[in-house]
Amino acid sequence: MKTLLKVAIFKGNFVYMEDYVILVDKDDDMIGLMPKMMAHEKALLHRAFSVFIFNERNELMLQQRALTKYHSPGLWTNTCCSHQREGESNIEAGKRRLMEEMGFTTELTETTSFIYKAPFDNGLTEHELDHILVGYFNDEPHINTDEVADWKWMKLEDVKNDIRDSPEQYTAWFKIIFEKFYDHINQE
Repeated sequence: MKTLLKVAIFKGNFVYMEDYVILVDKDDDMIGLMPKMMAHEKALLHRAFSVFIFNERNELMLQQRALTKYHSPGLWTNTCCSHQREGESNIEAGKRRLMEEMGFTTELTETTSFIYKAPFDNGLTEHELDHILVGYFNDEPHINTDEVADWKWMKLEDVKNDIRDSPEQYTAWFKIIFEKFYDHINQE
């Protein structure tokens, strides 16, 4: 049975849902659960995934993160990314979040994983064991504007050049993937 990793928090007349992340060791073995914001405040290693969707022209679908995101707002990144829920496989999590953010789903394949740590100006730190998932789609997404400001298709070589010329326009994990794991996302 899957455990729902959101809990209702009551503060006065306000109710909000708090996401939990899966804390892991360097071998990706689960060692606990923690509220997402707390894990980011404490910079604790947790499980995550990054989805890369390509079309038949081998272009990558990029998303621009919503301007309301608590870190990296307005930056360009891979098609979608997030955190797995307890009992959810990497592929199940990728498909779920792809639908939540981009409004479609497709088959995904896991290509590799890596650990990175990226501190942000707001005092939070992403410290993730990130699983890279790749899939294909040839249509337009139906973006969730609470999550995504914009989207576009780009050739990988054009993305690589743009990251070199304007690195401040891209998320930390996306730049790491392009620098260290290009062969795991290049579908040519």
